[in-house]
Amino acid sequence: MKATLITGASSGIGEAFARRLAAEKHDLVLVARSEDKLRGLRDELMAEHKITAHFIAIDLTAFEADKQLFEETEKHGIEVNWLINNAGFGSMGDFAKLDLDRELQMIDLNVSCLVSLTHRYLQKMRERRSGNIINVSSAAGFQPIPFFATYAATKAFVTSFSEAIAEENRPFGIQVMALCPGSTKTNFFKASNIDRALQVKGQQTPEEVVETALNGVTRGRTKIVSGWANYLGAVMGAIAPNALTTRFIAKALRSKYQGKE
Repeated sequence: MKATLITGASSGIGEAFARRLAAEKHDLVLVARSEDKLRGLRDELMAEHKITAHFIAIDLTAFEADKQLFEETEKHGIEVNWLINNAGFGSMGDFAKLDLDRELQMIDLNVSCLVSLTHRYLQKMRERRSGNIINVSSAAGFQPIPFFATYAATKAFVTSFSEAIAEENRPFGIQVMALCPGSTKTNFFKASNIDRALQVKGQQTPEEVVETALNGVTRGRTKIVSGWANYLGAVMGAIAPNALTTRFIAKALRSKYQGKE
């Protein structure tokens, strides 16, 4: 069975991908921690769109969870021809005061797990000489962001990594793309224990982000930024010196996270 595997599929952008691709008759493997949410989404999509869908409830931050996920799909003969690495979370605050274990857990999920799943499923795609990988990055990855330091750095890695392996795998008929949304109407801030210190205007919906992503796949893009405001911000971030942008952002946030220190 050929299928699209989506991590972080129980809500937000991952759920929007699932709904959109189910409507386009993709069979699905839905991956997240919440078994109840996954089961409900699976049942709904199968009934509405007459597709086949499986769910795997797993905490991808757990030791060797990526290996367990891969082995589970192999055991059931699922041929993952689309891989959407969407699972991730963030943190915000004075880095020296943040919980170290949580920061390392974020790196494990946003970076290590993404790299591992990409590597594992890429081997099978190479054998078939076809496949699509969408790695969900962020517009936050285009410049260093004080008080958002670890998250922005993980997304800078995801974008760079995705663009590099996109070119490596072009001769094998495999498309890899970094999707870079900005602030989106999801539970990201709540799940990441962020109190919305940055009030962002013009948030996109997850459905708009998915539309951008699929347009990027159609056009053969290796990186795509969702939303014009985010695109302009990315361009400006690339042009302006990091020393200037980091000082500007830090000035706006320092009083909140460091007080008068």
